[in-house]
Amino acid sequence: MSTAAGKVVCVTGASGYIASWLVKFLLERGYTVKATVRDTSNSKKVDHLLSLDGAKERLHLVKANLLEEGSFDSAVQGCHAVFHTASPFFNDAKDPQTELLDPAVKGTLNVLKSCVNSPTLKRVVLTSSIAAVAFSDRPKNPDVVVDETWYSDPEYCKRTGLWYNLSKTLAEDAAWKFVKENNIDMVTMNPALVIGPLLQPELNTSSAIVLSLVNGAKTYKNNSLGWVDVKDVAMAHILAYENASANGRYLLVERVAHFGEAAKILRDLYPTLQIPEKCEDDKPWVPIFQVSKEKAKSLGIDYIPLEVSLKDTVESLKEKKFLKV
Repeated sequence: MSTAAGKVVCVTGASGYIASWLVKFLLERGYTVKATVRDTSNSKKVDHLLSLDGAKERLHLVKANLLEEGSFDSAVQGCHAVFHTASPFFNDAKDPQTELLDPAVKGTLNVLKSCVNSPTLKRVVLTSSIAAVAFSDRPKNPDVVVDETWYSDPEYCKRTGLWYNLSKTLAEDAAWKFVKENNIDMVTMNPALVIGPLLQPELNTSSAIVLSLVNGAKTYKNNSLGWVDVKDVAMAHILAYENASANGRYLLVERVAHFGEAAKILRDLYPTLQIPEKCEDDKPWVPIFQVSKEKAKSLGIDYIPLEVSLKDTVESLKEKKFLKV
């Protein structure tokens, strides 16, 4: 606890799902947090942050925009760490370049440019994604172990219309090049689909995926993917800053499960809810694969089980009135 006293850190995109938990845990550890948001007067974006324990004493909201060069200068100034989480995440972009790619790539570079001139800065922790790791023509099956040496292929992402994955792949790639050229110490977090309780009042994309499973859907998707709890992801960011030997990339995945398996867990937890029993098509289930946990474990992460994360997500969705039961 005492190591954090007096230390100032910056969290970009602080009103977001992961970032809100990150701010909460940083304040609990005694850090002073400079939290960037696009509009400091938007109560939907900031009230849940201002009500956190320690916020009155040690939380400072700073207005900043990903696409505005120099707008992160004042936020980064005097900080020991910068946690860059700000990046749009949604699946139905009409104009991927403007809505996803520019904010992800240019935004990351704008934040890093602000870091170059900061004499106090020890480390940048970048929120990347498994989207930047596991998407290419390389086969994935139960015998395959995806680890931190994997990179998604931009051409594959373009060909298959995975624009969010492309945005994270290009942003992480640009970030690594920039920090090497500018001698910045950076670590990246590469979580799978992040679920768990919501602090913010607005529904985020990954929680909406769980909501769709318990909100009367007739079928579940024929897809297998990694799942991880938001609290583990937020804590991993902090441990990656506090652990001097942390380096490179960290995949954060509690387990890989097919949507059908997630639906079964939810049916067992909530027998009265309408949860789909059928897959969206008659094809064989997309196979699961393995994800290496070794690097994440070296940080001290002990994952919250998927069953607990799914239950916590649904309870939170009920509490926030997204799920009408």
